[in-house]
Amino acid sequence: MPNQLSMDQQADVLEEQQIEELGKKAIGKSLFYFLSDGEQTLGDGFKQGPGQTLLMGEDPRLPKMPDKPTLVDFFKYRFAKAWPYQQHLLQSANLAQKNGLPEKMILGCLLHDIGVAGFIRSDHGYWGAQMIEPYVDEEVSWAVRVHQCMRFFADEDAGYPYPEMYKKMFGEDYQVEPYIAEEYERARNHKWYMSGRMICVNDLYAFDDTLVVELEQFTDIIGRNFKQPKEGLGNDNTPASHIWRTIRRPCNAL
Repeated sequence: MPNQLSMDQQADVLEEQQIEELGKKAIGKSLFYFLSDGEQTLGDGFKQGPGQTLLMGEDPRLPKMPDKPTLVDFFKYRFAKAWPYQQHLLQSANLAQKNGLPEKMILGCLLHDIGVAGFIRSDHGYWGAQMIEPYVDEEVSWAVRVHQCMRFFADEDAGYPYPEMYKKMFGEDYQVEPYIAEEYERARNHKWYMSGRMICVNDLYAFDDTLVVELEQFTDIIGRNFKQPKEGLGNDNTPASHIWRTIRRPCNAL
């Protein structure tokens, strides 16, 4: 048998490959990357090697995106594909479709965790809602935003018990932050309460690893319910455009 590379050797090989791919471009990571590791630093900051310039624009390590990217392009080229991230969204939308929800709410289920799969975990409902707000019905972005708080509060009459998974993930005695409880109190009296609740009801907590749902199943629903800008996501002038640009080019120096 050939000798297997050690973890350090594999890391060295990967680093060499990335250096080769990057050519004469130097990469610096954002503060948030290091905060996630418990460090308050900018790492190497704007450190450049001989003949190097800082990376601005497309990152050659990532799949190339079309000049005018669509929502589907972001699913294909940027959102996390490792199990179960995209399948969680797809299976949730599939369940909503089977349960006869309106198309715009099927889209809401497809996009409810877009913050996690596409951008950031913390406050993912708020980030996800902000990302899609210019392009979907207001009811959809509202429901995506408030599902973050609603999922912590059972509604047995609507078919939503408190998830057993959460007891394991967060502990039996977990108490939500005050802003989550306050958001829930506002949401429970809102005219669209059931739209947010239906995202929770169709939010799968036990994934079927024998079922593979394809994004193409929802292409027509996306086309009818997501206002794709002709300039491409990130190239249009909306309050959310910068988020899509950041996902497309996450290592821009500035």
